[in-house]
Amino acid sequence: MSADIVVARWENEKLTVYNDDLLPLYLKRISDADSWLETRAIDSHRANSRLLKKALRLTERDDISTVISVNGVTITDNYWIKELDSDLRYEDVRFKNDYFSNLALKGSYSSFNRAANSKNTRTPELTNTGSFEKCWKLRNGEWWMYKKANHNEMFSELFVCRLGRALNMKMAEYERGEGFVKTPDFTQNAAVNFEPASAFMGDNEDYEAVTEKLQTLCPNAIPDYVRMIFLDTVAANPDRHTNNFGLLRDADNGKLLGFAPNFDNNMALIARGYPSNPKSSDLLIRLFNELLEKHPNYRNFLPAISRETVRKCVDELNMKVKRDAVVQLVMNRYEYII
Repeated sequence: MSADIVVARWENEKLTVYNDDLLPLYLKRISDADSWLETRAIDSHRANSRLLKKALRLTERDDISTVISVNGVTITDNYWIKELDSDLRYEDVRFKNDYFSNLALKGSYSSFNRAANSKNTRTPELTNTGSFEKCWKLRNGEWWMYKKANHNEMFSELFVCRLGRALNMKMAEYERGEGFVKTPDFTQNAAVNFEPASAFMGDNEDYEAVTEKLQTLCPNAIPDYVRMIFLDTVAANPDRHTNNFGLLRDADNGKLLGFAPNFDNNMALIARGYPSNPKSSDLLIRLFNELLEKHPNYRNFLPAISRETVRKCVDELNMKVKRDAVVQLVMNRYEYII
């Protein structure tokens, strides 16, 4: 389903498509609804994921059963599933509360016990993907993602957000919390659909392969993609993968609109300590420069970075870090971009 429109039928392991324009990109690439559902499941390796499933008393805790228990609904798109003879409507299955958010984020016994005694069973946490402990919170009627972070992870996420915005890049907004960072849902409760790159790339995150696919699917996304991996390069972010970038899609007609805002930079910069001075053999630098050598015109998409801009982004956060080391790290990496 796409909202209340029947898009496809999955029966006897066969996918019958009724509306190709609204079909999820994953199902355009792989006609397997079971494997698509698995991509929408909470990471079972997260400790709080196991507590959540236990509190909800899910008798079957595999990925497919977990997703089916909430009709495959997520916060960031309007795709969902129902049984063939069901008269359910989209409004019947959409998430309307964040009752299990504290358990998903903190995993405390008190939140576990409250959840276990709740009559509520539907929660967006069961389709909240990713390896970090996180949750969806409702704030004044809007969904916000809260993600657990230590001091250095928090600084890295907030700094990269500020640097990207200072360079006029399309960035998801991030704010500081107590032991977590928080960001509003950039789809505005599936007013547009977010299609992760994994939907059309699988696990292939090769820069050249991604740009070739974007050229076919959504050429206007290429400049923002190049700027994202440029920022990854100068901010030493090794954790860019096909589940933390992607495209926005019109929820009504399926048209691809452009690149989604840059998000998920908590593994960048000093998240795992202060990196040593870069060399030209640095993997991220080398891979990005190889892309520029093949596509010299991509240099036109890149902003200039000044030491003053980097220093200002550090100072505005007012967090205890080695400011000069951070500034020097970014500038040293920037100078290696050919």
